[in-house]
Amino acid sequence: MRLVGKKAFVTGGRQGIGRGIVDTFIAEGAEVVTCGRGAAPDGIQAGWLALDVSDTDAVANAAGKLGAVDIVVNNAGVQVEKTVVDSTDADWNLVMGANAKGVFNVCRALIPQMREGGSIINIGSISGSVADPSMALYNASKAFVHGLTRSIAVDHGPGLRCNAICPGWIETGMLDAGFDLADDPAAAKGDALARHAVRRFGTAADIASMAVWLASDEASFATGQLFTVDGGMTAASPLNPGLF
Repeated sequence: MRLVGKKAFVTGGRQGIGRGIVDTFIAEGAEVVTCGRGAAPDGIQAGWLALDVSDTDAVANAAGKLGAVDIVVNNAGVQVEKTVVDSTDADWNLVMGANAKGVFNVCRALIPQMREGGSIINIGSISGSVADPSMALYNASKAFVHGLTRSIAVDHGPGLRCNAICPGWIETGMLDAGFDLADDPAAAKGDALARHAVRRFGTAADIASMAVWLASDEASFATGQLFTVDGGMTAASPLNPGLF
């Protein structure tokens, strides 16, 4: 129960990593409010706000409803599988609106009302450091999140901390969509598994565990950092370890 007495706001808590963080925070004793587009999903125990984080005015209104918070997790995001040449203005508005502007909007609105010792946790990605093919806008949006994380830590400490979790390949719909781009999705998946030192893909629970630590007082000396959680994939050389 490391988060007893703390109030958390988690964006994009409907499913996947966001839902995993919401449920784990509640289990750790936090009061949690989450958001997403549309009505609350069935079974969610957290407070719910219907919110598009790319809408600046809507985020400001939501901040007024939330009041003081201790923890902010910027998880809401979308993915479009296209190269730069194939990407449209609509793709730009969708991906950069949610993944970049959305994080900026939430941080700008909530930093002034975060309690002393608060923690912001941005969900970045290994894709912000090493480019996944045919995901140009997604890669760029996560690089933005990494840079913003460092800036917030430098500009707004010591009253709050800001870190990013950079997941690797996590078992969500986004992962399946990435493999679907391959000529042979099954072969691509097998090759990807061989590149993981732990020989499995990650789960939402893996990311939630790191989020709990960063949200807790145990991480009081950690700020401005990018924590990669990828099962050892980016630690390896480009050689496929499954062939040796």
